[in-house]
Amino acid sequence: MTPPKVHWKWKRVTSSIVSLLVVFVAVYYYYSYPKNVAPPAAHPKEALDQILSGLLRAEQKVDHARPRVALGLGGCLDVIVNALKLFEKLDFHPPTKVQHHSSLQNQEQLQELFGYFFQFGAAAERYVENDTFFGELWQGANSIKSRKWYLGGNALAMAQRLVQEGAEVLLGMSYSEKLRALLPPQVKVAGPTLETDDIHLILEYEKGVNWGSFTSPRANRLILHSDNSNPQLEALEMFREQLDTFQPSLLVLGGLQMMDNFPYEPGVRVERLNKVQEMLSILPRKTKIHFEFASFTDMNLLHEIMDKVIVYADSIGLNEQELPNLVTLLNDGSVTLVSDANPRIATVLDQMRYVYSHLHNESEKEGRRQLSRLHVHTIAFQAILTDKSSTWKNSMSATAKAALTAHRHVCGSADIDTLKARILMDDSFSTSKDKTAQRIPLQKNRPVSCWDEDDFQICIAPVLVCTKVQQTAGGGDNISSAGLVLQV
Repeated sequence: MTPPKVHWKWKRVTSSIVSLLVVFVAVYYYYSYPKNVAPPAAHPKEALDQILSGLLRAEQKVDHARPRVALGLGGCLDVIVNALKLFEKLDFHPPTKVQHHSSLQNQEQLQELFGYFFQFGAAAERYVENDTFFGELWQGANSIKSRKWYLGGNALAMAQRLVQEGAEVLLGMSYSEKLRALLPPQVKVAGPTLETDDIHLILEYEKGVNWGSFTSPRANRLILHSDNSNPQLEALEMFREQLDTFQPSLLVLGGLQMMDNFPYEPGVRVERLNKVQEMLSILPRKTKIHFEFASFTDMNLLHEIMDKVIVYADSIGLNEQELPNLVTLLNDGSVTLVSDANPRIATVLDQMRYVYSHLHNESEKEGRRQLSRLHVHTIAFQAILTDKSSTWKNSMSATAKAALTAHRHVCGSADIDTLKARILMDDSFSTSKDKTAQRIPLQKNRPVSCWDEDDFQICIAPVLVCTKVQQTAGGGDNISSAGLVLQV
């Protein structure tokens, strides 16, 4: 035997194995990172601190106003619980197949629906028709020690953020005396009282967790409700009566997804939306109207909302799942249930231009309005488009504030610790998928990028994504509110 030769052969074999492993690991990380995710080493703490300082400077560049904002319609109590803990408690298991359901009746449908959205890391909200089944879910959630209670619903969540930011608020919703006592005393409330509040279950999950053969690509949540008052818009008449006295500079409308697949008597839903349309059509032009989009599945409802709400809005707020849904609605009238959880900036901007071009040219007859503002909030970045001839102001500061609020809400802290943050936005981005598009670098000391196109301006800001998630529900509502408060 000649040990030296064996030794060198072994070293060559080892070297080959190591080389293959290096290649494998490199390929794995290249394909496993979402498109907008940069490797952590690309953004050390010093770079994150620079970006944070730049965002704070942009946010503080303008004085805080105290706009008068009316918000409707609806509110509830949210019970937030870890989805997988609840499923373990109730002995629910991953399905053999995933399937979408517009509404839910039983355990099997919930398992199929949850798996359907969980695999994409997509947010969703669904009505539970079976009151007994919803009661079982609620009892299970309430028995978990780590569950949390929050005031919820689009209008109520946005109202809380706006009050926190210094706005004067009129809130339209049905409520119990117990819930009213939990609201900031300066919030004016218009709506009928309830004996018991509607409860929404927020089933949250973190990024990278496994449920059977499924793995979540990002943190998100499924919202379940079995409401009776919110889908009926019971606060509408009392809310409308107080608008003349309150004289808001902005009216925010959200929560209409509650009407999705609710078992109305024939014609009732259209009748309620006709009342909303009438309210919006007679508002003075000096009162801007913002519509907060949401997760919709009923195609008929979406068309009704387009005809009776969206065409009366000056501004729309959406996330990365909801924007493609609005695009397909405008394009061919269809519904998009899920889409890319980490879309490229170029893709989002092209979709925003498409929506703006369609709704900005809307005829202003019979109280309709031309869209002049779009705010798209994603996990990685904030994008705000505004008509340059409109009275929307402070776009750069508003985009920065929205980005900072995303971190503050999800991390549950007003102070931002860059040790609990990462950047998912690329170091540069294209302004369009068009080959001739401009490419803009992310400047760490001036992280908000703004530029003019045709008759509008676009601003983009990176989000310091929270890595210690405390809450995902209500994120979009808080982000949209923060952006609006500086622009009215």
